[in-house]
Amino acid sequence: MTRASLDKQPHEVASMFDDVAAKYDITNDVLSLGQTRLWRKAVARAVDARPGERVLDLAAGTATSSLPFAEAGATVVPCDFSLGMLREGKRRHPELPLTAGDATRLPFADGVFDAVTISFGLRNVQDTDAALRELLRVTRPGGRVVICEFSHPVWAPFRTVYSEYLMRALPPVATAVSSNPDAYVYLADSIRAWPDQAALGALLQQAGWSKVAWRNLTGGIVALHRGIRG
Repeated sequence: MTRASLDKQPHEVASMFDDVAAKYDITNDVLSLGQTRLWRKAVARAVDARPGERVLDLAAGTATSSLPFAEAGATVVPCDFSLGMLREGKRRHPELPLTAGDATRLPFADGVFDAVTISFGLRNVQDTDAALRELLRVTRPGGRVVICEFSHPVWAPFRTVYSEYLMRALPPVATAVSSNPDAYVYLADSIRAWPDQAALGALLQQAGWSKVAWRNLTGGIVALHRGIRG
């Protein structure tokens, strides 16, 4: 299996990420024209991790996204369901408690995290609603969620250019830099099929999150959603 289908069978998606783990971070930097680093900084600011807090970084992959929380003095738990990603992350960051887990059935007790976050992983989960409810379950009352995910550019001409990039430019670039270019064709398809900013905000509210808000990054290519557990 080299490419997951959009019905998102968990074993297929996990296998796909296993295949691309070694070059995943550098491939993302190339395909995003360096924007991933800016997006990670925006997530870190939004989470605002503090010393002594417990942060769950879901879909953490190789744990690159977890480093800012650890550097802030928080106890961060990078969690992912791709064992290939986790092995690569443990090789790079042996000091972090990388944990295998399914977003729809998290291996944590109720209310144990002050903040939960997931970047570019929610759209790869088979059941989005279940994942949002699980994130709520493991967050303490008053705790926060930050979701960074690809979204829909807000300016129509830019949206057209972006769609053309996803469908025409991304596959050949991925072929040049990735160990599994078919995986990035799936990722492009999944981005196009993902709900827009308001629709994801509604899903958060339906899952039980309060004070839901979002802001666009890079013209809406990415959106940063936030919420509070009441």
